[in-house]
Amino acid sequence: MNPLSHLTWPFFDDHHRSLGQQVRRWAERELGASALSHGESDLDQHCRDLVRRLGAAGWLRWAVPDLPSGWEFDLRSFCIVREVLASYSPLADFAFAMQGLGTGPVALFGTPAQCERWLPPARSGEQVAAFAISEAEAGSDVAAMSTTARQDGGEWVIDGEKTWISNAGIADHYIVFARWPDGGERSFVALMVPADTPGCEVTARLATMAPHPLGVVTFSSSRVPGDALIGEAGRGLRVALGTLDVFRAGVAAAAVGMARRALAEAIGFAQERQAFGSRLAEFQLTRGKVADLATALDAAALLVYRAAWIRDQGAERVTCETAMAKLFATEEAQRIIDGALQLLGGRGVMAGSPVEQLYREIRALRIYEGTSEIQRLVIGRQILESEDRS
Repeated sequence: MNPLSHLTWPFFDDHHRSLGQQVRRWAERELGASALSHGESDLDQHCRDLVRRLGAAGWLRWAVPDLPSGWEFDLRSFCIVREVLASYSPLADFAFAMQGLGTGPVALFGTPAQCERWLPPARSGEQVAAFAISEAEAGSDVAAMSTTARQDGGEWVIDGEKTWISNAGIADHYIVFARWPDGGERSFVALMVPADTPGCEVTARLATMAPHPLGVVTFSSSRVPGDALIGEAGRGLRVALGTLDVFRAGVAAAAVGMARRALAEAIGFAQERQAFGSRLAEFQLTRGKVADLATALDAAALLVYRAAWIRDQGAERVTCETAMAKLFATEEAQRIIDGALQLLGGRGVMAGSPVEQLYREIRALRIYEGTSEIQRLVIGRQILESEDRS
């Protein structure tokens, strides 16, 4: 399988095709074709190192736009980089994606001064970014968050606890979403909080089936200046959802990358494995399975890059398209990786083998940045409301 053959589709320009080849060459050289992840012992240092290396190589410019110079965010390029990185190292994809998500609110809703201050160090890999919205009782229902922010003179004072926060403990700053009681019942704010802010503390680390730096971050009378506010006071949910609206397509692209790698591993095995006097690839059951998995993979990629293309053409919102892409791509990637593992048989369940690692890595993608159930609600609402307006 040519892992970049889909870049010939009409969604892409020549610079997208060139980008895919360049990232793939870098990933083969720097990440290695076999080592998908690292153990937990050096996880934090490895993630910091990945961010620095991605910045030094220039790849983070596709996650963190250079707005003062006029460079606009290109969602197709972001998705291409995520897809390629995820096929080699889901942790490298994670490091790349979080630099984008952890600065996305600034890039999309921030002032020119905020962009000039916070985007360059994240784009160069000098600073690690984080996006802090989830709480123990406010995951899918983000409006149920209990973290609060109040104004005291010219400062904002934050109290509360965030959990499942990616890059907790290694981030240099957190974009924190909090309820703003003074603004009314459904008023929220988005605030930039440096990690060394007094009262900001990582109180727990969370271990998951595929190791990533996740943790609980608490805020105890944490004070940040008035210019830490991103977007308008009271419209913090608009900042959060508007950011996720864009970056959710990247989750789908990462799922495609993981599925593409798993299918390639299975095809390579089937072409070599001898059983009952023939290669596994010669059996009709094998060919039928590969056909189903390859078809699902192309369908997922089509939805991903349709959403990215529509956004890059200037659409104000791509809520329905990105939700469809994330729902289908993550669900199908899980099925593709499971099917690839089945084709590999005993080799597929060996601890540390590529597909075994991908089997653990893919599961979280159906949950974070909006569960599959939430995507279905979003899609249904968008379609029914559009019909009502027509």
